[in-house]
Amino acid sequence: MPATSGALRVVIAEDSVLLRDGLTRLLTDRGMEVVGAVGDGEALLALVDQLAGASTESGGESGGGVPDVVVADVRMPPTHTDEGVRACIELRARHPEVGTLVLSQYVEERYASELLASTTRGVGYLLKDRVAEVREFVDAVSRVAAGGTALDPEVVAQLLGRSRRHDTLEALTPREREVLGLMAEGRSNTAVARQLVVSDGAVEKHVSNIFLKLGLTQSPEDHRRVLAVLRYLNS
Repeated sequence: MPATSGALRVVIAEDSVLLRDGLTRLLTDRGMEVVGAVGDGEALLALVDQLAGASTESGGESGGGVPDVVVADVRMPPTHTDEGVRACIELRARHPEVGTLVLSQYVEERYASELLASTTRGVGYLLKDRVAEVREFVDAVSRVAAGGTALDPEVVAQLLGRSRRHDTLEALTPREREVLGLMAEGRSNTAVARQLVVSDGAVEKHVSNIFLKLGLTQSPEDHRRVLAVLRYLNS
């Protein structure tokens, strides 16, 4: 279906033409507006800068401007190592309002850590295999665009495994670790409750205990759910 007024604006950065076109069709068919698709990190930064500049020149009246979210491959030309992550980190420095969702062929914990360490909101890291799970992938794109998080369960599992070797999370019970893992995937309390087959109230209690044990006091300037995930990375 064509993109409608108010649709999420997406930029895709992927050097594989087939995957780039496939992502464009997938997101467009679900009502999003793909405002650009490029094949490397430099082109991604240039495109978003261009979109931002065009919006400024028009006074924001054209409905354009920076995209709501960027979907980018971790590995892109010229070296096919970490260009996508580097571009997304730089993008967030230039345009912090833009969500960044990075796709990777394999779990690369270092890249996930670098991406998450640069921001506490509007960020995601998924394996490319998740794209085949269309509903979950589209939900992840929307969640990141709205300022939430979307972490692949396998990434979360690796971060949890590493965290268990450190003192930071030792105070958490096994159930609290399980809840924190699902939080790290970007799931709401209701979704966590449904996954664990418990009540919303039970999840709220677990979340409160997690914040308390990790020393995350309530603040209007911080997103405690994301900070709890970052605690994995800093442990």
